[in-house]
Formats: sequence, C-alpha cells, structure tokens
Amino acid sequence: MTAPIISVVATLYKSQDYIVQFCERIRTSAAALGKSFEIVLVNDGSPDRSAEIARDYADRFGNIVLVDLSRNFGHHQAMMAGLRCAKGDFIFLIDSDLEEEPEWLEQFWPKLFEHGCDVVYGVQASRRGSFTSRVCGHLYYHISQLLTGLSMPLDLVTARLMTRRYVDALLQFHEREIDIAALWVLTGFEQKPIQVIKHDSSPTTYTLAKKVALLVNSITSYSNRPLLGIFYFGAMISAISGAYVFYLVVNRIFFDATLEGWTSLMASIWLLGGLIISFVGIIGIYLAKVFAETKQRPLAIVKEIYPKGYTAIKREFL
Repeated sequence: MTAPIISVVATLYKSQDYIVQFCERIRTSAAALGKSFEIVLVNDGSPDRSAEIARDYADRFGNIVLVDLSRNFGHHQAMMAGLRCAKGDFIFLIDSDLEEEPEWLEQFWPKLFEHGCDVVYGVQASRRGSFTSRVCGHLYYHISQLLTGLSMPLDLVTARLMTRRYVDALLQFHEREIDIAALWVLTGFEQKPIQVIKHDSSPTTYTLAKKVALLVNSITSYSNRPLLGIFYFGAMISAISGAYVFYLVVNRIFFDATLEGWTSLMASIWLLGGLIISFVGIIGIYLAKVFAETKQRPLAIVKEIYPKGYTAIKREFL
C-alpha cells in the first residue's frame, strides 16, 4: 500500500511577493508530518510575475505544479480548477497570500483523523477588519443563510483539509457561476471546524461591489426564495388592494362620499411601479443564469500546465 499524498492547492493573483515563502513553509509543514506532497499553484491571470516565479520554483523542486489559466476567471473558478488538477489522497486548499498560515496543515491533519471526518475547515476566532467590515461580514452571512437556506459557517476562511472522496463529490457540480462556500455545504459529508487566526498581510481584492455581486450570485444560484417572495408579496398586495377597493365601493354607495387622495394615489403608483421593475429584474437575473447554464461555457481555460509531464488534470470538467 502506497503512502498517502497531500495535494496543497492555492491560487495566485498579485502573489509574487508571497510565493516562495508560501512554498517553503508548506514544505516545512509537510516534512514535519512526514508526508509526501505536491503543491498545485493556479495562476488566475495575475498581472504581476507570479507565474514566472512559480515556474522558477518548480524548476528547483519536482513536486511543484503551475496551472496557468488563459485569463482571470475569478477566485472560486480558479480554486475549482486547482482541485481538478490535484491528484493527492488528501487535499489542503489555502490562500497563498500568507494571511492563512501554511502551518495550519499540521493542525488540520490530526483533527481529520481524530473525528474520522472528511473535511476540517477553518473559521476565524475573531473577524479581522474595522467595525464596519465586521458588521458587513455578519450581515452577509445572515442574509445569505436566510435567503438560501444553507447553514454556511460564520467567518469562514478558505483553508480546509479534505479527503479525496469529498473532493471527487465536490467536483460533480458543474455550475457556471459558482459560490464555492455554498458548494462546500451542498456536498455534505461530515465536516468539522477548527478556530484559526487570520492575518492581514495584504489589501483585499474583494471590494464592496464584488461582495454584493457574490451575495446576489449566491442567493440566485442556490435558492428560489426570491421568486417565492415575489409571489407572496404580490398576493399580499392584491389582497390589500381588493380590500381597499371594497371599502371605496361601499363608501361611495352608502355614504355618497368622493375621497380625495391625489398624493397617496401618486405615491402608490410610484411605489408599485418601482416594486414591479425590481421584481422583473429579479426574474431577469434567474433567466440570465439559465441562459449562462445552457451555453455550458468552461469554468476556466488552462493555457499551460508546468511542468509539461503533469497529466492529472481532468480536462473534461474545465
């Protein structure tokens, strides 16, 4: 029986200052566990020298693989591409910017076997950032859970150690627009959290606009609750309108009173008009997702795999 191999998967985007130190620390942690390993680095169209530095490092060591994507496809798509390339029996997914410590591998490994689970994932002991950032983060998770119905862990980080059978199950999802945190939950299996302290070593690439877009994408990709909400809200408005019309008719027949209400009438028209446009927009988002899924475009396109002899990638899924 061959010894298990650990695949360490990380994405690269503006990561040129961290690659060498990241790889060295991973090598040290894998050596401390006494395990064979490979490092799969996915260059997500990084505009700096990340790919060049990764190639140079791969030339020095035989267990470094660079998956160079043809352009920037997005963090989640790049992570899925890296998971499809990993050939290890256990896969350790982590960001390469050193905000998440490579040494966590040594903490996650024994916990995986202690609980006999398929995934050990990191959650922040205390969320970093300003008060506004922390509040927005909590709102994001609570709104996402409310509208998707998925119990996603609060203050989740990228770092997680997974078994091969879990990763194979995860890769069965073929959505074009993905929220990988939701897929982690939907895949199931037994998953255990471990508290970690995430550092703040680089400026985040997740702007407020990207976070809002990710939230909208997550809700509309994994839940039909907004559509149900439109139906129930429309039914409620219809019931209230019907009751008000009945009141007006009774008032006109029995009391012969003509009610004035120009301001309220116009306000109602503008309010309902805005709601109708918003609801049509929500339906449009769902239609756009159906349109994107029917085209079956690849999640990511691999321009080059370095070294060229590496053949573990499952190209049919890209």
